[in-house]
Amino acid sequence: MLTKVLIANRGEIAVRVIRACQESGIGTVAVYSELDRDALHVRLADEAFALGGETAAESYLNTDAILDAIRRSGADGVHPGYGFFSENADFARAISEMDDVAWIGPPPEAIEVMGDKISSRHAATAADVEGVPGTDEPITEATEVYAFAEQHGFPVAIKAAYGGGGRGMKVVTDADSIHDAIESAQREALAYFGRDEIYLEKYLTWPRHVEMQVIADTHGHCVWVGERDCSAQRRHQKLIEESPAPAFSDDVRRAMGEASVRVARACGYVNAGTVEFLYQDGEFFFLEMNTRLQVEHPVTEMVSGIDLATEQLRVAAGEPLSFSQEDIDLRGHAIEVRINAEDPAGGAFLPSPGRLTALRVPHGFGVRWDGGYEAGDEVSQFYDNLVGKLIVWGADREIARKRMLRALDELVVEGVATTAPAHVAILSHPDFAAAEHSTRWVEETLDLSGVRAPAPRAPVDGEEPEAKVRRDVDVEVNGRRFAVKVWVPESAAAPATVGGPRAARPRRSAAGDGGAGVAGAGTVTVPMQGTIVKVLVEVGDAVEAGQAVCVLEAMKMENNISAETTGTVTEVKVAPGDSVGSGDVVVVIE
Repeated sequence: MLTKVLIANRGEIAVRVIRACQESGIGTVAVYSELDRDALHVRLADEAFALGGETAAESYLNTDAILDAIRRSGADGVHPGYGFFSENADFARAISEMDDVAWIGPPPEAIEVMGDKISSRHAATAADVEGVPGTDEPITEATEVYAFAEQHGFPVAIKAAYGGGGRGMKVVTDADSIHDAIESAQREALAYFGRDEIYLEKYLTWPRHVEMQVIADTHGHCVWVGERDCSAQRRHQKLIEESPAPAFSDDVRRAMGEASVRVARACGYVNAGTVEFLYQDGEFFFLEMNTRLQVEHPVTEMVSGIDLATEQLRVAAGEPLSFSQEDIDLRGHAIEVRINAEDPAGGAFLPSPGRLTALRVPHGFGVRWDGGYEAGDEVSQFYDNLVGKLIVWGADREIARKRMLRALDELVVEGVATTAPAHVAILSHPDFAAAEHSTRWVEETLDLSGVRAPAPRAPVDGEEPEAKVRRDVDVEVNGRRFAVKVWVPESAAAPATVGGPRAARPRRSAAGDGGAGVAGAGTVTVPMQGTIVKVLVEVGDAVEAGQAVCVLEAMKMENNISAETTGTVTEVKVAPGDSVGSGDVVVVIE
């Protein structure tokens, strides 16, 4: 068995893997950015190594820094989690080529085949598994999208070839929106996956998203461990997942499971992975394969009793799976909701970074919480906005649905808005209860106009954690001198002063001196922290109410910032690359 595993990730999934390692008697190593210095995964791990930087590119996507941490820690295994480098063949190969270090994931060659959504379609076809109609090569021009739409009709999905989880995916419904959709898909794909190749697929009108969990070892065993229905989505990203899929026949389930195993074997797959399908009118179409442990893996664990993270460790150590296909016995029904730091008010799902002033999770029979934060932790604009996952199990779907509603009623998250009110609306709706929803149902049918995030609790004096600053200190241990870096509260690091408290440092705003003030009727403000990636207007332009004036990236998602009034642009206060805060003025309109 492995002795020490470095988790090349952060947040909830890093915590999940750390706990699996601890239960197996394996030492754990965390890595962290400057912003994650005091994060939960760092607090739980046996050791932690700084990567430097704040953004993902500067830290969790810094190959050299991670490889250095592996060597310095002496880890003999690396778990990539999900996102970041989990589906990066070059990173997997770099780990695999290290002496005495196991990559806790599939072979780099399998990632290359399945990580590229185009080559994965070829592999599925070779395994006699039909895919959604789409292109076989990357596209670069709007004319290619138009030609595809002429053949297959609108809507068309523009998707990141090396992506997943809805990142870098845009749906176009007419020719006028093609150009902007291509640019946006490429920007998101590059920001989240480091590559901007895109391809096309026919966007099915009312499909369900059903995926099959597979896991394979190095001894020739490959099994499917039941399916998950992930049809409740917004922005092509999953909100609620459940297992087994409702209104799903055993014949289709078996056929999909066997197809998943064929796809996995076709690319020489080892370790845990997920084969995703679109299901409509009794037929299923191969969508993609995610070469990693999925966010929603707990629902499979709840109905199967199989610890998938622990099985990953066994497989990476060269051991056979602890079960066979015949051993799998799926019981009851499990539902998972993703508690994201997003404001679902009116169906907008705007990112809501900030500090968690309170976090109380529900308990009780059949209730599980997988989280990456505790009260007092900061949910940063620079990373994914998943606070945690709430999972319940019930003897049947209706029991599980009611148990989840009870658990959501007990859940308390303060300091940031979350998707919890949207989950209540979804789970309470007759369409969901009857399993009549699809991947488009949340955005096209569900009425979220009355959903409001709870008002933030006013902070108590002295409750806000004090900012820390770096101090370089010389220390002596057993007669040996060391130069160390120490992070201490600002008040402890500040020199003594006379005449009252220090003045607060002004907040830096890309929007200028008036950026954080109350917006007037002719100003356009941003609702959250983020980075401006595109400015869509110039001084002198005439704009209509509701027209987008700039694009803001926050938590790896692009958001259009729109004018609320009709008029003429008199001032543009931002440029691409500027960082802005909630309430900052970006455009002035008269």
